Amino acid sequence: MKICISGKGGVGKTTFAGTLARMLARDGFDVIAIDADPAHNLHSTLGIGEEEFEGLIPLGEMGDLIEERTGASPDVYGSVFKLNPKVSDLPQKLWIDAPDGVKFILMGTVKKGGSGCVCPSNVMLKTFLKHVLSGKHDVIVDMEAGVEHLGRGTAKYTDALIAVTEATPNSIEIAHKIMNLAEDIGLKETYVIGNKVDGDDEERFINKSFDNILGIIPFDHRVRGAEMNGKALIDFPTSKALKAISKIKNRLIEERFCEKNKIQGR
Repeated sequence: MKICISGKGGVGKTTFAGTLARMLARDGFDVIAIDADPAHNLHSTLGIGEEEFEGLIPLGEMGDLIEERTGASPDVYGSVFKLNPKVSDLPQKLWIDAPDGVKFILMGTVKKGGSGCVCPSNVMLKTFLKHVLSGKHDVIVDMEAGVEHLGRGTAKYTDALIAVTEATPNSIEIAHKIMNLAEDIGLKETYVIGNKVDGDDEERFINKSFDNILGIIPFDHRVRGAEMNGKALIDFPTSKALKAISKIKNRLIEERFCEKNKIQGR
């Protein structure tokens, strides 16, 4: 499975991404978890300690490597550089081991329009992401709000984009924008997850806002406790949120299995 996860900052998408990656790995999937959010918090939700994370440099900030592979200094505009740099050897060089056999990669973010969308750094990141998504591993990508990391050449390798939202008008509006952008680049499978949902009224508010709800995650104090202590949510087995994420994980596996059987004509 190749799944990209996005949503407004603070909605809990990173906690969901890290927990989903660990759960899939426990089910036998060979998971690469990619942190493509500028906040760089995926490692903690995977259970990687700060000591191990400290010193890691995002791929997008590896200036010497980018120059070596593209033939131009990062963020230089107007220069000639390779649009298809070699990246096939990079996943194994960049990933570090996370619990349950998850492979973690700190990728970094694509710069927005106006700051040089077509530059060596962005070309490197997009080429790298396309390579990983088209490979043999199962991939979970924790993205920022939007689809800047994806493009028409990359979207075809993605099974689904999941937008995480809270029961607030602003969060729901951003989730709609994310899904519209995903549709624009050819992503056909988009889902919404309601997170931190406190009561029936909030659940109804989310359900009436979307017709592609994958699941609802209830508000749970254990999530905040895990974050405050720098621990992974999956290590709190009595968590209501954890149980909800497990149901969502099972549904994703079922959806993907059914789709494969459909393609194979079974």
